[in-house]
Amino acid sequence: MTTAANAQTDWKLVIHGGAGVIERDRLSPEKEREIRAALDQALATGSKILADGGDALDAVEATVKVLENDPNFNAGRGAVFTYEGRSELDAAIMEGETRKAGAVAGVSATKNPISLARAVMEDSPHVMLSGDGADIFSREQGLEQAPPEYFATPERRRQLEEMKSNKLSWFDVDMKYGTVGAVALDSEGHVAAATSTGGITGKRWGRIGDSPIIGAGTYADDRACAVSATGAGEFFIREGVAHEICARMRMKGDTAEVAADAVMAEVAELGGTGGVIVVSPQGEAAWSFNTPGMYRGKASAEGRTVAIFGDE
Repeated sequence: MTTAANAQTDWKLVIHGGAGVIERDRLSPEKEREIRAALDQALATGSKILADGGDALDAVEATVKVLENDPNFNAGRGAVFTYEGRSELDAAIMEGETRKAGAVAGVSATKNPISLARAVMEDSPHVMLSGDGADIFSREQGLEQAPPEYFATPERRRQLEEMKSNKLSWFDVDMKYGTVGAVALDSEGHVAAATSTGGITGKRWGRIGDSPIIGAGTYADDRACAVSATGAGEFFIREGVAHEICARMRMKGDTAEVAADAVMAEVAELGGTGGVIVVSPQGEAAWSFNTPGMYRGKASAEGRTVAIFGDE
């Protein structure tokens, strides 16, 4: 049991805002400052909850909402377009004490999809809802709605037009998977994970990636860890990335870093790229990515740090 004396030193928070071909010569100084500030704001939001003794689930939801509201990331406002020029948003949330989870896929009108995922977990008998049904459930729950133009940004429109005009594949148009996520450990020793995304530019046929799939892009288990992933979702689904990391830690005794690196190496062997963030009930906080960069950050009672490039 955590004592009052050490409650303020146990908590941890790790975030990501996407991984990919993120290099210094591809990012203007102004954009770099914007993204670092956004990551720090997200960390500050979740850190306050955890430092005040709040629970990990509240922290990851609040943290991801900050990133969903920022158009620099591929989640919520600023999500990429489908081939038809729509926003189809996916999100998942999970807490490690009971392994309750909620997820949504292909939603189009909820301002903060991560809050809808939590509503699915807490206010429905299900784990995942999709499409029109999820949108109906969102309205029934009284969650804040937003029109299509709220999510749209000129840069995402440009990316879709570039893809169509140059006949690029889904994974060539913009190799920055701007999915956002957070994992947290609270002062009671519980972990939680949350992930939110717009998917990939030009996706068709109701494509769903790993983010809302429990065990692939999102997982939390107090017996092992909490994980949120970002990257080429098809490969993360095939590897079962988030659960695989937790299973290695629980059954093999791997550290968070060793487990994350091993699973990301297997993703690379399949042909996939991206990254993960991990936190454990023992206070480990780690990330691993096989791309040039990943928008990321860590916070604890000792302070906050953010990073973008691979050499940081």
